[in-house]
Amino acid sequence: MAKITPKSMKFVVLSAGKSEPVFEGMEIDYKVSPVLGIPMGWKTIISQVDEYKSFTDFQKEGPYKYWNHFHEFIPNEKGILMKDTVDYELPFGILGRAVHQLFVKEKLKSIFDFRYNILDDLFNSKTSLL
Repeated sequence: MAKITPKSMKFVVLSAGKSEPVFEGMEIDYKVSPVLGIPMGWKTIISQVDEYKSFTDFQKEGPYKYWNHFHEFIPNEKGILMKDTVDYELPFGILGRAVHQLFVKEKLKSIFDFRYNILDDLFNSKTSLL
C-alpha cells in the first residue's frame, strides 16, 4: 500500500501480517502525515471481502468522521479494472466542509491520481524486450 501512496504522505503500515491476504475483521494500523508532515495514527478494519473481486476498509480510528473505501477488481477485455469508491466525511461540521473544499478534496484527488499513475506504469509499461 505504501508503494502506491505519495512519499510525502509518509504512509507506513504498522500492523503485523502485512503480507497476508485481507480477511473480514482484519484490523490494520497505519501512520500517515497528510498535513504539514504531522504524523497521525489511522486504524481501519476490513468490513467486507469478496475474494479476488472486492474488499472494503472502514476507518475505526483516524482523521475522518467517516471513511468507507470500497476496492473493486473488475475483469475486462484488457485485463483488470481497479476501481475505488470512497465515502467519507470530515469532522467539525461547517469548518470541516470548508477545509474539504479548500484542501482535502484536491489532496485526495492527487493521492488517487498518483496511485493510478503508479499502477498504470507498473501494469501497462510498453518497455521493449530487446
